[in-house]
Amino acid sequence: MTKISIDEVRERAEIDAKRNGYYLNPDPEFLSSLLEGLKQNEDRYNYPSCPCRLASGLIEFDRDIICPCDYRDADVMEFGSCYCALYVDEKVRRGDVKLGQVPERRPLEKQAKAFTAKSDKDQKIKTEINDQSVPRTETELELWYCKQCGYVAFREEAPLICPICKAKKEMFAKIKTTVSYAK
Repeated sequence: MTKISIDEVRERAEIDAKRNGYYLNPDPEFLSSLLEGLKQNEDRYNYPSCPCRLASGLIEFDRDIICPCDYRDADVMEFGSCYCALYVDEKVRRGDVKLGQVPERRPLEKQAKAFTAKSDKDQKIKTEINDQSVPRTETELELWYCKQCGYVAFREEAPLICPICKAKKEMFAKIKTTVSYAK
């Protein structure tokens, strides 16, 4: 597996910010720490989970916190920045508005599920090392299909806003699927 460079992480975040009318945090030191956190999470989990939230290491449980997370748009609209303050609006970038605390929108049950999954995963890894078996499980997950542009989101709830065409949540249709994965 090829590890991603910090420059690639920054470029991806800049492209996403520009595409969505946002900016990256104007504090170079703070921004650098956030980008490094994203890089570390991507190196660790093979997906860029939010650097300010606990990831389980199981993409099935972490889809909502893959950066940019599902909560970013609502946070930036209401508070001027996302939860971790990687993405900010124009007022924050210019310094007209100071960054404030953004409350956690991720539901407690999802946070608990990620924490439990992480603990269970760590235990299963220890067991698998000893007996070389890989237990598998199936889970039913929901795909959300944007009826306007065709974007597909693979998570429990539809995105608030389509990251491609900016359609609202109501434009998503639910498709159920079953996925098999190693525990």
